[in-house]
Amino acid sequence: MTDFSTLELIKDPRGFATLWLSREDKNNAFNAQMIRELIIAIDQLATDTSLRFVLLRGRGRHFSAGADLAWMQQSAALDYQSNLDDSRELAELMYNLARLKLPTLAVVQGAAFGGALGLISCCDMAIGADDAQLCLSEVRIGLAPAVISPFVVQAMGERAARRYALTAERFSGARARELGLLAESYPAAELDARVEEWIANLLLNSPQAMRASKELLREVGAGELTPALRRYCENAIARIRVSPEGQEGLRAFLEKRTPAWQAEPTPKEPRP
Repeated sequence: MTDFSTLELIKDPRGFATLWLSREDKNNAFNAQMIRELIIAIDQLATDTSLRFVLLRGRGRHFSAGADLAWMQQSAALDYQSNLDDSRELAELMYNLARLKLPTLAVVQGAAFGGALGLISCCDMAIGADDAQLCLSEVRIGLAPAVISPFVVQAMGERAARRYALTAERFSGARARELGLLAESYPAAELDARVEEWIANLLLNSPQAMRASKELLREVGAGELTPALRRYCENAIARIRVSPEGQEGLRAFLEKRTPAWQAEPTPKEPRP
């Protein structure tokens, strides 16, 4: 895999990857280089058929403090077209992460400000520490959470997104769980152990079935019942039933044995 200067992409032999934001001295703040490297890393993940899922994490005390100050100073001196080019690069990152066929899990500790909420919202699932501090901080510096806003609204709802985008209030990981932005939050000292529980639970599942389910749910969207959606869903279950992993899963269930993708017994599912 590519060597990065702002990231670490680490493959676990169990069949998943962890994408680490790795500018610990800058609290994993975004700059143009990190955005470009994230796009490259996501492209690499998209083509790696050996992976079951991806974790997105931040090295050190914080997930990500948002935009890097030096980068923002440079942006302030740019003209409209150059700023538009910058925003298109950020949008490419967010849309590529959201469309990644692999299931994604963000793990949030410390600060997650500004664009970091975009990364969290683009992931399929997110967990974090109870005492994490999250903030849509853009209006405090005269900006708006423009590129990330569609993903944040999908993740936490329109009403909550309006409140936190307009007030720039900080809210905790526990509050983020109440809003639905995080699936679960835990005491900070327990977070790494709980991550391992989530990993163990995901490893129980058919890799291809997880990918197919993610694609299915993207197509289903808000669940509007249309003839086209009905046809799509009918075809989706027929395709997966006759797939190699679908056949293996059905046979294993009927024969009361472990399916081939489960190497060995794994720990309990994540507790609520």
